[in-house]
Amino acid sequence: MQLSATPYEERLTAPRSWWFISFLVGVSFALILLPFGTLPMLGGLAGGTAAAAVVASSYGSPRIRVVGDSLIAGEAKIPVSALGSSEILDAEEARAWRTYKADVRAFLLLRSYIPGALRVEVTDPEDPTPYLYLSTREPEALAAAIEAAKSPKG
Repeated sequence: MQLSATPYEERLTAPRSWWFISFLVGVSFALILLPFGTLPMLGGLAGGTAAAAVVASSYGSPRIRVVGDSLIAGEAKIPVSALGSSEILDAEEARAWRTYKADVRAFLLLRSYIPGALRVEVTDPEDPTPYLYLSTREPEALAAAIEAAKSPKG
């Protein structure tokens, strides 16, 4: 197993508009604290913006990586030998797999602001998870990295 190079790594960061919304949350805290004076207002601006930014950052912190012979998606780690075929999902098909086609046993690492996704079958008979649904901005690259990790190295 080779761990020196990572063939694929992606962080599912929140969209830029969320950082502006974080600032607007700080402004609302500042307005709430305005009657108490300038210092509380500035504290509300700084504290509210910081708190909202921490929430946006933590929501956007999941990573998808293919390292050695494992796929790591958020908190899940699965060997690529337990994975079957991959299906690249365009925006419409990804929406379908997030909603009416979804299986409750599936592992979903989804972010609705990322239109594309990759659906990977789980072939391990002892794993009740039928597939992994992974929101990704580069589904072709992720599928290629999983296939490359499956192939024997020689």
